[in-house]
Amino acid sequence: MPHALARLAILATSLALAACSEPEPEPESEAVPVVAQAVRVLPEQLEVEAIGTARAATSAEIYPETAGRVTSVLFSAGDYVREGEPLLRLDARQERLAVEAAEVSVREADQLLGRYRRIEDTGALSESQIEAGETSLASARVALEQAQTALADRVVRAPFSGHVGLTEIDPGDRVNDTTPITQIDQRGTLYVDFPAPESVFNALRPGQVVQVSPFSDPSRTIDARVVTTDNRISQDSRDFIVRTAVPNTGDRLRPGMSFRVVFTRAGEARPVVPEQAIVWGGEGSHLFVVRDGKAVRIPVTITARREGQVFVDGAIRSQDRVIVEGVQKVRDGQDIRLVRGGSQGTQTVQVRPTPTASPSADEE
Repeated sequence: MPHALARLAILATSLALAACSEPEPEPESEAVPVVAQAVRVLPEQLEVEAIGTARAATSAEIYPETAGRVTSVLFSAGDYVREGEPLLRLDARQERLAVEAAEVSVREADQLLGRYRRIEDTGALSESQIEAGETSLASARVALEQAQTALADRVVRAPFSGHVGLTEIDPGDRVNDTTPITQIDQRGTLYVDFPAPESVFNALRPGQVVQVSPFSDPSRTIDARVVTTDNRISQDSRDFIVRTAVPNTGDRLRPGMSFRVVFTRAGEARPVVPEQAIVWGGEGSHLFVVRDGKAVRIPVTITARREGQVFVDGAIRSQDRVIVEGVQKVRDGQDIRLVRGGSQGTQTVQVRPTPTASPSADEE
C-alpha cells in the first residue's frame, strides 16, 4: 500500500511538471504604425551634358586679291569696321598709270568713231570701217574696266560689318593672294556647336531651347535655341553635331569659347517615390510596400533623382503603397498599421487583419 501511494505521488508530480513545461502561445507582434502613399509612375527625365564650341554667325579670313607691297594697315585688333571699309593698301602706282592709259585709249576711240559718224552719209567710209571703229571703242572701254578693277584690288576691304582680329602684316611687307591678313567676325549672335549622342537624335529639333554656360563664367546660364542638326551620325563616335544660336548680349562672348551644354529629355516611365522611402543596407537599396496589411521588402535601383523624388527600378506594382514614414522600424513581413499624417496625426486608415484565434481573457 505505501508503495502504491508513492507511485501515485510520483505520477502526479510528473503530470504537474509536464503541464508546466508546455509552451504558452507567443503573443502576437504589435503592428507598427507607418505612413504610406500611392506609387506614381512618371517618365524619367534624363540629363545630357556636352561640351560645345562657339563660332561667329558670320566669319571670314581675309586675303588680298593680288600680290604687292603693303603701304598702310588701316585697322587694329578688335576694331569694329563697316562693310566696304578699307583695311589695307598695296602699292598701286602701276595700276593708276594703267587706268590713265586706258582712259586715254577710250577717248581716242570715241573721237575716231565720232568722226566716222559725221562723214558716214557721204559714202567716204565703208560699213566695215565704221564697225571697226565701234569695236575699237568697246575694246578700249573693257580695258579701262580691267585697269580700274586691278586698281581697286590694291585695297583690301571688309566684306561685311564686324570685328577684326590680330594681324601680322606691317607696312613694307610683301604679300600675295595666299597671305592671311586678318579674321573678321560678326558676333552679335554666336553659334555654339556641340556633339550629342545618337540616342537623343529625335529629341532635338529646331526651335528647342537648351542651357549653355561659358567656361569663362560658369555661374552664367544662357538659353540657346537649336538652329539645325547635322544630317548624319558619325560612324566612329556615334554622335551628331547640333548647332544652337546664342545672343551675345553686351559683347561678352567670343568665337572659339567653350561652353557646357545641358538639356533633358523624357525617358522610360518608372515608379517615383519620395527619397526618404529608400533604405540602404549591405545588399544595396530597398523600400517597403504595403500588401495585405504587411510590409513587403522590395530591392530597387535608383535611376534618377529630381527635387526630393527618386525614380526606381524594381518589382513595384502600380497599385502598391510605399511606406514613407516609420520605414526604419519596419521589417519584411511585419504587420503594419497605416496612419494618416505621420507625426502630425494618428488617424487610422487601415489596420492589420484580425487574428483568427479567440482573444485571451486579458485582451478582452
